[in-house]
Amino acid sequence: MENLKKQLDIEELWEEDLRARYPENGDKEKAKEEFRNYDNPSRDTVKEFYRENHLHQTYDFVMQKEAEYKKLQKKKMTLWEAVEFLNTLVDDSDPDIDLDQTQHLLQTSEAMRADGQPDWMVLTGFLHDLGKILCLFGEPQWAVVGDTFPVGCQYSDKIVYPEFFKDNPDYKDERFNTKYGIYEPNCGLDNVHMSWGHDEYLYTAMKNYLPEPALYIIRYHSFYAQHKEDAYNHLMSKHDHEMFKWVRAFNPYDLYTKSPKAPNVKELRPFYEELASKYLPDVIAF
Repeated sequence: MENLKKQLDIEELWEEDLRARYPENGDKEKAKEEFRNYDNPSRDTVKEFYRENHLHQTYDFVMQKEAEYKKLQKKKMTLWEAVEFLNTLVDDSDPDIDLDQTQHLLQTSEAMRADGQPDWMVLTGFLHDLGKILCLFGEPQWAVVGDTFPVGCQYSDKIVYPEFFKDNPDYKDERFNTKYGIYEPNCGLDNVHMSWGHDEYLYTAMKNYLPEPALYIIRYHSFYAQHKEDAYNHLMSKHDHEMFKWVRAFNPYDLYTKSPKAPNVKELRPFYEELASKYLPDVIAF
């Protein structure tokens, strides 16, 4: 139970930190001064999370996790079984609002549906955090959530807490510490290895089923150094830039739809099961 509480606290604090860094009101610099106070104990928790994340997310670690998880041999489930599996994370430890993972996903997707977004994007909103089932396979928080970034090349100073990368073994490795590292200029993100987490994992599970814009959203929705800061334009192809229009369109729904009002899961479930059947197989390999 204590591990579940810690996991929930980290996820909640990460989302709170994102909203502080990228406020909805557009007055970014003022909001940074007002909200990004890391003397606050909750911010210290986020800071410690990123210290671990930036220490351990090496190129070799990512290669290890890709080899382990991209086989998709951990568990086979229907969509709703996967959602309910993720919900086993939930107890009464949420520090702000009493919502389980299903309700958070539905808040995101229902906001999209209300705005008339295409059905595949509504489904993507409902799916986008399912990769967090990684923590139920024993992965630590720093290998599940948090901002993502490329490994195998120089870490950008636009990544949150870039100073913590100095303790990462890749920081001084001549193979990885130049601007391009192991990559070629504008090689395209499909040829770039990202830090390991729920984004890449769910992308792997969904890549044969969803439209390409949906896959970009799933794979890069935590890549804030690029879709908010343009820090890795030198690795992106023209096609990546086109697809990132969808990633940026998705981001406000991810950050700003969370509220204490819970969606009616029982009423909405038939709609999402029918929608999922349009794109996904009955049983999904994770």
